[in-house]
This record gives sequence, structure tokens and C-alpha cells, in this order.
Amino acid sequence: MQSRFAMAAAQPVFVVLWSSAFIAGVIGVGAAPPLMVLFVRFAVAGVLLMAYAVFARAAWPRGRTLRHVLVAGLLMQMVQFGAFYTAMAEHVSAAVIALVQGLNPVVIALCAGLIGEVVTLRQWFGFGIGGVGVALAVFDQSHFSATGLLLCVVGLLGLSIGTVYQKRFAPAVDPKASTALHVAVSAPIAGALAWVSDQAQVWDAGRFAGSLVWMVLVNSMAAFLLLNAMLRRWDATRVGKLFFATPAVTAILAWLLIDQPLRLLTVAGLGIGLVGLVFAARPPTGSAAGASRPVPAAR
Repeated sequence: MQSRFAMAAAQPVFVVLWSSAFIAGVIGVGAAPPLMVLFVRFAVAGVLLMAYAVFARAAWPRGRTLRHVLVAGLLMQMVQFGAFYTAMAEHVSAAVIALVQGLNPVVIALCAGLIGEVVTLRQWFGFGIGGVGVALAVFDQSHFSATGLLLCVVGLLGLSIGTVYQKRFAPAVDPKASTALHVAVSAPIAGALAWVSDQAQVWDAGRFAGSLVWMVLVNSMAAFLLLNAMLRRWDATRVGKLFFATPAVTAILAWLLIDQPLRLLTVAGLGIGLVGLVFAARPPTGSAAGASRPVPAAR
């Protein structure tokens, strides 16, 4: 009973933690170049997560499974956040980035057959309603350049493909170990890219430090530990549908924390998106339910 309650509570907590990353990201890239923000975030979080995994005696993947975890980590961390943070530096708003990332469950659903899962017509209907809610929630904030839009799409693909890849090739890996490895493998790449692109600098040390503390402790550690734990327990489609809620929650957090206006369309989008979540969250029944079980990890 306690375990069931904890996992149920994990869903709204995850949405809030994940949404807060957009606010912290905007603050961070206003204080330093995006790749510098990523490098410090990944480096500090990687050390802390590795130490935590060792202390918790996590089971570490080996051989081919380890390689799969590292690939998934580069997609979910380096590609996703490298693209999104660069889009923020290109003045794409947090709400627009959250809107594009909110399409994550649709991309995952399109790939569901690759990981042995079945998406029902009822769930597709929920995805459609959720998509409408996402669009309404940030419609009046949707102003971005073609470059910014392309970066958002790249970030979306990194997250979605990485999620499916992890579920397909390494679904049974201890989430403490996989989260640590995801961040640790991304740190040196972010550092090298920051160095060669002359982004190894900081403009506002105070804002930079504050945003990094939040991104490391809350976004890189708490949110991704929750994400990997949910991926291990549930199918990828059920986890992915949580991302429908992040654009509206991001807009609310932006209103509360950085004084961005909360408009009527945002409230309407939040309500419609929640209706979509109800449909999208309903699991398959009968034979479909059996087909939706995750496949074993590749060795």
C-alpha cells in the first residue's frame, strides 16, 4: 500500500520538478553560455550521483547493457539539454520549449512497437486531447525563430528516442546507476564543446551558482531518479504522458517565480490537458495488456 501511494505521489511531484528545470534554465543561460551551464551541471551532478549510487550499492550494468545505458544517457541528457539550453540562449521562452517537449509522449507512442508496447485507440484519443491542451496553454507565447524551433525539435527527439532506447535495451538497470551514468557520460562532452566553442565563461556568478544548485539537486538528481524509477516500474507510454502536464505547470511556475503573466488560454489548456491525461493514462486491456509488458534487457 505504501509503495503504491508513493508511486502515485511521484507523478505530480515529477511534473513539478521537471517543469522547474525550464525556469532554472532560463536563469542559468542568462548568467553563462548554455554549454558552460551544462558542463558544470553535469560535472557536479555526475559526481554526486555516482557517490550516491555507490553508497546505495546500486547494481552497475556491464558489457553491452552498459553501452546501451551510455547511449541513452547521451540522448536524454546531452542532446536534449544541449539543444534546449541553446534554444533558451536564442531567446526561446520556457513555455515554448515546454510545449515542444510536451509532444514527447506522442513521439514515444509512435515508437511503442519497438519496445513491445501497444497503444490503444483510447490512449491515442487522450494524446490528441492532451496535445490540444498543450497548444492552448502556451499559444499566446509561441514566438520563436526557425533556429530556435529546430533546436527544440532536436531536444525533443533526444529525450523521446533516449527514453525508448533505454526501455528497449536496458529496462531492468538499477535507476540509481543509470541516472548517474547518464549524467557522468555527458559531462566531458559538454566540457569539450564549451571549450572549443569559447563558452567557458560566466557573466553573473550569483545567478549562475543559484541556478546550478537547483538544476543539480532537483533537476539532474531528484527528477531523473524519479524518471528512471518510473520507467523501470511502468511502460514508457504511461510515463511519457506525464509530459503533457509540464507546459501548463511551467507557465504557472513562470507566473509565480519570474512574473510572467498567466493568461486565460493557459488555464483552459491546463484543464483540457488534464482530460487528455485521464484517457492517455488508461492501460490497455486483454491481450493488449499482455503485449505491453516491457521486453527483457539486451545483453
